[in-house]
Amino acid sequence: MPRMTEEEAWALDEMVTQNPPRVDPSKARHAARVVALDDFSVDYLLSVSSKTHKTPSEIVNELVREKAAVGTMS
Repeated sequence: MPRMTEEEAWALDEMVTQNPPRVDPSKARHAARVVALDDFSVDYLLSVSSKTHKTPSEIVNELVREKAAVGTMS
């Protein structure tokens, strides 16, 4: 696919600016949540993610479910 010319890029920018996409938040599958993590936790999640080919969210979900199954809240 050939690269877009500068004129085409400006035309696309103008079209999107004048006609922004319409979204319906009620149809979203997942609510966006932001969680702050320390550097150790991020490094751990990224390390496990690369080894297991799972997303960090999948890893956190598994960890939470394991904790819930054991019944510990500490």
